[in-house]
Amino acid sequence: MYLRETSETSQIYWEERSADYEPTLPVSEKSNPLTRDMDRASACSIVKMLQACDAQMFQEKSQTEYQRLLSDEIVKTLMEVAERVRLILKDPQDSLVVLSGCGTSGRLAFFMASGFNRELQRLNYAPICSYVIAGGDRALFSSQEAPEDDPTLGALRLKKVSGGKKRVLFIGVSCGLSAPFVAGQLDFCLRHPDVYTPVLVGFNPAHQARNEPLPGCMLTFHSVVTRMEELAKTQKAFLINPALGPEAISGSSRMKGGSATKILLEVVFSASFSRTPVTFNGILQHMRSYKKALDFTYSHSEGIAALTEAAGRSLQCGRQVCYLGWGSLGLLGLIDASECKPTFGADYEDIRGFVSGGYKELGNNEGDLTLMGPEFSISHDDFLDRVLPRLTDDDTVLLLYSDSDDVDEVAKLARRVREKTSNIHAAYHQTDGATAAQHDDINKLCSSTINFTWPQETPKRLQYMRELSTKLLLNAVSTGAHTLKGKVFKNYMIDLQVTNSKLYRRATRLLQELSGHSESQCEEALLKAIYQVDKLSEDIMTCSLKTHTHTAGKAKKVVPLALVCLLTGCSIKEAETRLEQQSIVREAVEACLKSS
Repeated sequence: MYLRETSETSQIYWEERSADYEPTLPVSEKSNPLTRDMDRASACSIVKMLQACDAQMFQEKSQTEYQRLLSDEIVKTLMEVAERVRLILKDPQDSLVVLSGCGTSGRLAFFMASGFNRELQRLNYAPICSYVIAGGDRALFSSQEAPEDDPTLGALRLKKVSGGKKRVLFIGVSCGLSAPFVAGQLDFCLRHPDVYTPVLVGFNPAHQARNEPLPGCMLTFHSVVTRMEELAKTQKAFLINPALGPEAISGSSRMKGGSATKILLEVVFSASFSRTPVTFNGILQHMRSYKKALDFTYSHSEGIAALTEAAGRSLQCGRQVCYLGWGSLGLLGLIDASECKPTFGADYEDIRGFVSGGYKELGNNEGDLTLMGPEFSISHDDFLDRVLPRLTDDDTVLLLYSDSDDVDEVAKLARRVREKTSNIHAAYHQTDGATAAQHDDINKLCSSTINFTWPQETPKRLQYMRELSTKLLLNAVSTGAHTLKGKVFKNYMIDLQVTNSKLYRRATRLLQELSGHSESQCEEALLKAIYQVDKLSEDIMTCSLKTHTHTAGKAKKVVPLALVCLLTGCSIKEAETRLEQQSIVREAVEACLKSS
């Protein structure tokens, strides 16, 4: 009921129409036709929609010039970058690999750099990876999106982390080829070719890179990409930019963009760490194994939908969802939870992640951040002390663990939770043939369990598959739950936070799409909502974009307010009253659309 197309045609829907479908937008910012009615779908249909969108990542046939994840050009570039990592491994004392990004991309840079270093130590290599995230380690758990707009800060952070090294492979991730922070780092690399080799990972064609001046300079991301394209001909720079198709939620690159980032970098580093030659077929087959992991994950769609529905009910009644995880699966829970606030305008308590071992397990650069505030409390002990006493049956708790974790510890925590709420669930990963008596005890404590039983595989590759599976599961739960709560209109983030230039532009485009008004009218309405005024003063009109986004970061429901004003012609105060009367943002917007 949720799609008219078959599974095959749905995967190429966006490409066949890409020339005339939302032609002014880059691929990563387009709305996906597959999810146009997502806000009206059941939990089961939402999960099916997400499955269809995720499957677009691995589409091989292309009706356009766009490179795809499995394109020959992408595989060859991955081989070349893998060989560069091997050069770093030969000289770890004077060499370094730096992974960097903003928001989700920065969190994944941290996650993978830490994981790659642990694997290197297991293989008796020296660790060679470091990470940079815009906003520092605070941004691992809390939206710190303003620093994304600072290219100079990006360059300074890169210079600091790589100081004294003679050879640096810099891997910058910007899903939309748009983040000024990353552009500044790439430009710094291009200006110091004797030390730095830049690699750009993103998911738009090069010509769709953002082409407006970066804050504080005359560079554009597009100009940086153009220089890199020329250097790529002699392998002095590398672009890895397959098109994945539009995100399920328009512009929400935490989903396919995040998954593809993880896939690409794990394939590169796995090939680099192997003692066998890097081959085209080896890279390609490793990439295809992730498609199998995706299909295997969604073969449990019924269980994922039930979990999504439970989480949605919790959010609908003003309660919360808690992820309690172990090891890397727990870290993915932290990442997914941290993304909900900027994406959906959620409160940090709506969906929270906790990991066994807390900051000791995390191993981040800046250490324990607990004193920065309650949202930085991430250990199971923090959960037991601060959250468990307040739990009711209206809250949803999800355990994330595998057969390599301390199952006795999982069972002990599950019993503590079960004393407070019956709304406890589990996602458990095990290898085919493995048994754990304690797992049966945990099952009895849970309302539902999704049991992922994986075929035998090399330990590291198996871990990567389990991690991707967990990321897909969590993305489905948090996206579906917020959709069921009414935080999505059609397939747009109707209540996004306007905290940087990218999101400011996205908000303006969204208002145009939904209201039918001109760009200038929509930007004016957005500014009125940001500053809570019905008439813009000259002072406001002459403020910088940085000032606008800084002010917007302190406000709530900025985009819904602006949209209500555009649709009805009412004042800001009247718009606030309308939104207060109808707490579900989607329904408030629909009421205004009907009345207009």
